[in-house]
Amino acid sequence: MSRASRTFLAGLLLCGVVTRAAPAQLRAISDSDFAALITRLSEPAGYFDTDNIISNEDSYLHPMTTLRRAGVNGGVYVGVGPDQNFSYIAAIRPHAAVIVDIRRDNLLEHLLFKSIFARARNRIEYLALLFGKPAPADTAGWTAKPVEALLDYVVKARSTDAGLARIRATVVNQVRRQGVTLTDVDLETIKRFHDAFIAEGPALRFTSYGRAPQVGYPDFAQLAGSRDLEGRQRSFLATEDAFQFVKSLEDRNLIIPVVGNFAGRKAFAAIAAWMTGSGEKLSALYASNVEQYLFRDNGFDVFAENVERLPRDARSVIIRSCFTFCRNGHSHAVSGFYSVQMVQLVDSFAALHAAHQLNSYFDVVTRGLLPP
Repeated sequence: MSRASRTFLAGLLLCGVVTRAAPAQLRAISDSDFAALITRLSEPAGYFDTDNIISNEDSYLHPMTTLRRAGVNGGVYVGVGPDQNFSYIAAIRPHAAVIVDIRRDNLLEHLLFKSIFARARNRIEYLALLFGKPAPADTAGWTAKPVEALLDYVVKARSTDAGLARIRATVVNQVRRQGVTLTDVDLETIKRFHDAFIAEGPALRFTSYGRAPQVGYPDFAQLAGSRDLEGRQRSFLATEDAFQFVKSLEDRNLIIPVVGNFAGRKAFAAIAAWMTGSGEKLSALYASNVEQYLFRDNGFDVFAENVERLPRDARSVIIRSCFTFCRNGHSHAVSGFYSVQMVQLVDSFAALHAAHQLNSYFDVVTRGLLPP
């Protein structure tokens, strides 16, 4: 960790964290503007060999302590992948979030999540709709219960054929009302994702076309009940308050799914322009392990340019994940976990890139990191 980074973090601890003020134009987006914004920010889809219906990062909540210590909050959150983003969003409390993924299927899955948020008043209703189960009669009475009790309920609840058909229809009809132009193929993909949650329940795991499943992949229940490095449950489903914050952004069309390549020439530039026009700064960029593939495909330098284009301040960070490459001997590795998480100030990333010190994936996951 650089001397400048240590000084910056010490100042935050001494002076307290200053929260970024939310511009008026990010208080809500109409359905029509939401659909238009998705189109304006997106670029042509690409291919990746997984469905990524849920994350395979069992350590995904480990950065929470670092994010709190570094004062990462407000602004605009940018992330990749499915609903692990919601837990980072619940912790950072951004004014808006943009979810960027090269797969159009990821956009479609987020429209599925959005429709379920719209129909659910609380966590138990969300989980019941997601897994195709009838909600309990008194859902308000479940708001203070731990996430394990909610998951136990959806595992044990039984659906009738008619009830399941109503849930499926309710979700699809809500998707249609979101204003995004969808083809019949898109709708079938959304139904397929919902059916995967219904069929597998909280035992659902990450799936891949090109690689064998790994024994370390967590299931939905493990991800929902995960803890940070201080032992606290921090998923967006761990508390009603966390869930309601994410729901509030979804209800105001402020979680915006975008089709985009991290090494593409349109999406990140368009997101940067939108953020600048909104008077916003980046709070966090969750990149998962995308950089590993960018080095493989010679796209890392374009990605670095894209990151540096995003408006930022001294607290803006990158959150990344690493797998087999990092498990043995990495300073951030935690025994018993399949993945390794790390956080880096964007200023540090930009300085290292400008100095030509990020020449490999090893460099990216070992240099200039904030302490866990």
